[in-house]
Amino acid sequence: MLNHRPFMTLAFGLALSAMSSTIGLAQGPPKADPKSAEAKKPETEPKKPSETDLKREYDLVYTKAGTTELKLDLVRPAGDGEPLATVIVIHGGGWQGGNKESNRRFLDMLALRGFVAVSPQYRLVPKATFPAQVHDVKASVRWLKANAAKYRIAPDRIGAMGFSAGGHLALMLGVTDGKDGLEGDLPPLGQNSKIQAVVNYFGPTDLDADDLPAVSKPLVDAFLGGPVKDKKKEASQASPLDLISENDAVILTFQGTKDPLVPHTQATKLADAMTAKNVRGRVSLYVGDGHGWEGIEATIIEAADFLEQNLSKKQEGGRRRRKP
Repeated sequence: MLNHRPFMTLAFGLALSAMSSTIGLAQGPPKADPKSAEAKKPETEPKKPSETDLKREYDLVYTKAGTTELKLDLVRPAGDGEPLATVIVIHGGGWQGGNKESNRRFLDMLALRGFVAVSPQYRLVPKATFPAQVHDVKASVRWLKANAAKYRIAPDRIGAMGFSAGGHLALMLGVTDGKDGLEGDLPPLGQNSKIQAVVNYFGPTDLDADDLPAVSKPLVDAFLGGPVKDKKKEASQASPLDLISENDAVILTFQGTKDPLVPHTQATKLADAMTAKNVRGRVSLYVGDGHGWEGIEATIIEAADFLEQNLSKKQEGGRRRRKP
């Protein structure tokens, strides 16, 4: 799918420190029309919650790594009812910056669509290197499943969405399972960390790619704990491209073709690997645009549609036919 929208170049990590460390948040919200998405919804669908119907719970401790408590923010439709699909939103920042609080407006947007929406904190470079960040987000999935009844979570309908480095971590949730050796030993244990859908906003997929820009290589080296040339095994173990296999989560990727930090070949090579392994999904290429953009809320609506379709209860029991 080829698109063209005005993009703004934002930082993949701290390499562009003069810009906002929060991907896609440097500009105020555009005047997107939510009615355009709602108009397509059948009248028989349940009424979506309003702003006053949301229950917000911030800074919930979900695990402890050594002496460090890791927390998450959770927003959901208020009240009791049937279990809901859940979306984990992972912040960017080159694995060494950013924070969970930057996702709070996205949590509200998703909760208004009827999801339980969660933004987890994870350990940052240089204090922690790979695979710590993967261990952390996997622990957040296990915590959600262990507390499913308390927070109205359907444990078999969980997706992840992430921006840049957060997109990479969302992909890692979607393409790994117990056999990949990346579960870690952070509590709670006893649950699996499998998820069913991923929305990847311009996250890297191949950490040992020849065309990775020079500005991004120090970020990757720091994440892996040393130069890629000395960390070939770790680079492969941390690359979604090398890990994708049949029965992985369905994946939607948004990527600009002039991204100065994550080349669009990272997205197209992932699409090739998905094709080879029969993994469903799609890539939306924004021709001539960069890393992050104005009007991200419009794509959040598209992402929510994708997640809604693929985390629906109707998804159970067979492969859904792609809409035209």
